[in-house]
Amino acid sequence: MSIAPRPPVDRRAEPAEIAGFADVIDVRSPAEFAEDHVPGAVNCPVLSDEERALVGTLHATDSAFEAKKLGASLIASNIAGIVRRLRDRPREFAPLVYCWRGGQRSRSLAHVMNEIGWRATQLEGGYRAYRRHVVAQLETLPARYGYRVVCGLTGSGKSRLIAALAGEGAQVVDLEGIARHRGSLLGDLPGDPQPSQKMFESLLLRALQGLDPARVVFVESESKKIGRLQVPEALLGAMRGSPCVTVELARDLRIALLRDEYAHFLDDPSLLAARLAPLVPLRGRATVERWNALAAARDFDVLVGELLDLHYDPVYAQSIERNFPRSAGAAVVAPEGIDEAAYRKAAQRAIAAASGGR
Repeated sequence: MSIAPRPPVDRRAEPAEIAGFADVIDVRSPAEFAEDHVPGAVNCPVLSDEERALVGTLHATDSAFEAKKLGASLIASNIAGIVRRLRDRPREFAPLVYCWRGGQRSRSLAHVMNEIGWRATQLEGGYRAYRRHVVAQLETLPARYGYRVVCGLTGSGKSRLIAALAGEGAQVVDLEGIARHRGSLLGDLPGDPQPSQKMFESLLLRALQGLDPARVVFVESESKKIGRLQVPEALLGAMRGSPCVTVELARDLRIALLRDEYAHFLDDPSLLAARLAPLVPLRGRATVERWNALAAARDFDVLVGELLDLHYDPVYAQSIERNFPRSAGAAVVAPEGIDEAAYRKAAQRAIAAASGGR
């Protein structure tokens, strides 16, 4: 008497259900994972970058059959390593598994995991479906929330106020934190490259999904781009029609704050010179050369003051008037220093103003 084989377990979930999974496994290659992935996912590639390229080449130059045989052998070997990596997981382990389009790579790992006794679920449509979900959500989700836009001249500590607001329990979306960039010409963070545009959008969507629509959301005034990353149009539109709160800081404190946040330029004036070069067409070669000379002489207080007076303040004033019209007459908070305590007090005043108090 023959025994019929047990049918494979086929658990599937839609991209909208991702938040319901405590564990998410991305089986794509490391390069695919690096460009973008579900936030919080771990990379357990069933094909390395080199193996994926090899299988693809064989598919193009020989046959799909030969490519599948090679791919199956490589995937089987790599899945063995993945199981060893995960062997400490309990019986209750129930991850969501995905690959590029919900095909062979994720199905192979999910099948083995289910045979072991874990409850693996495959993402329907894979990463491609997830990516479509991100794009669609970012076109509509920003409109669900009410924002309070934090405005203020360069060096006034808008990002510090955002951090202090979060520390005081307010809802915030830290766009510059997500983008890993301070948002200005000099805003690159040393040793901390920006994510890809797709990864930025994935992280932004996760931040938005964690918000309560019944509570105000504080967000920093931004232009269309933060470094090289584009802020979604729907979010920009919602922000630009929102009430504002303005942070004002004395000029000497602004200079001190900028010296603190851009200390890497103080250590390497040549790095600053490279960043200032694009200003030559706008401010003139003689002005930029004077700034470089001030940096080389380490006369940073004078340099920062000139950058504020001649470039950053005029540009910001024009931009804020054009893009955030409700900044006129906004509630003002004025930190008395640049330390955390000063910004926590300012955050408390901003929260009171947003709730109707002054």
